[in-house]
Amino acid sequence: MSKGEVVLLYFWVSPFAMRAKIALEEKGVEYEAREEDLLGTKSELLLSSNPIYKKVPVLLHNGKAVCESSIVVSYIDEAWPSPPLLPSCPYERSQARFWADFIDKKVFEGGNSIWRSKGEAQEVAIKEFIETLKLLEGVLGEKDFFGGDSFGFVDIIAIPLASWFYAYEQFGSFKVEEECPKFSAWMKRCMERETVAKVIPDLTKVYEFVCMMRKMYGFE
Repeated sequence: MSKGEVVLLYFWVSPFAMRAKIALEEKGVEYEAREEDLLGTKSELLLSSNPIYKKVPVLLHNGKAVCESSIVVSYIDEAWPSPPLLPSCPYERSQARFWADFIDKKVFEGGNSIWRSKGEAQEVAIKEFIETLKLLEGVLGEKDFFGGDSFGFVDIIAIPLASWFYAYEQFGSFKVEEECPKFSAWMKRCMERETVAKVIPDLTKVYEFVCMMRKMYGFE
């Protein structure tokens, strides 16, 4: 299914770009994925399409640029309405957006604090990260997915971030599965979806990338 030309500017290890890819896969949209070299020279297309932040993902739909991953996923949901990613009920939609915003603000930066720190600071970062996941476990409850029985908007916002969890575990010497078994089970359910499995990179490669980042920024 397609409505005109769809191009996605991405970077392989960016969980934010993965969100856009998964949303497009869920909708069955044909698109061209163009990888950016975020550690080197960014393309003129990226710089002109996202002049404010100069980062991925950028969705180009018939030449018009949509930026910021949560906005991109929302746009995809509206431009290709079936199957819907957000609930039909306005209140439930507002709750989905609330938790997507919470995940945006807490999970990735919380996890990054683990590999960017050592000693006591790292212990604090690990504790706060686990507390965040436990809170999300409470939201998940006994449901298979955050929206209930079906994989949807909040799942798409959250699951790409989990591709970095193995790296956090290695640097923090903890296991998400032991600390947050329900969240871990949700991760496995999501990873079994074809639309997710084909997008999420090898977790050991993500770990190697984080190792490189640690050296580059002097956190070793």
